[in-house]
Amino acid sequence: MSHDPPEGCPSIDSETLFRSYGAFVASFLHRLGVRAADLDDAVQDVFMAAHRKGGYRSGAASPTTFLGRLALDARRSVRRRNLRFWKAHGESAASAVGGTDASGPEQALILRQTTDQLQAALEELEPEVRAVFLLFELEGESCKAIAAAFGLKIGTVYSRLHHARTTFQAYLAQAERREQKALLRHHGPRPDALTRKY
Repeated sequence: MSHDPPEGCPSIDSETLFRSYGAFVASFLHRLGVRAADLDDAVQDVFMAAHRKGGYRSGAASPTTFLGRLALDARRSVRRRNLRFWKAHGESAASAVGGTDASGPEQALILRQTTDQLQAALEELEPEVRAVFLLFELEGESCKAIAAAFGLKIGTVYSRLHHARTTFQAYLAQAERREQKALLRHHGPRPDALTRKY
């Protein structure tokens, strides 16, 4: 879904950006692979960067693509901080990070598994490619607005989008094949599979 700036507003200050787009930025960062434990800091990084830039200025980039570009930078910063942390603390900190998932109703479990599978497919993509894919496919942004926000040629946006779609679909198809093989091992062949002609 595309997020349009308020009508007749040539720019949006960082405070208004936060109120209007805070949820989008948090969701976008999560899809870019930022862990829940780092999400608040990463969101703050995005809006601090927006503040330093004087907020959003009307142009070819939309507020969403503008913030998407800043979110990609924030993700890199989080990764660098985490890398320094793990180097300093080593494996002794690893056990403190894990958590347990509460079991819930069957539908909640299916939804969680599907969400995890989609996130895993997204993680097959390089962050720069993933950002283009998310902004175009999930946020409904135009290739022109993405190109303007990320400083890319329009052809590069098309190329990244094509690569993302191909990789994403291939991962999901492979995951589905793995799931079918696992079901076959667990339950045996379906009755109708035994009577199919070769």
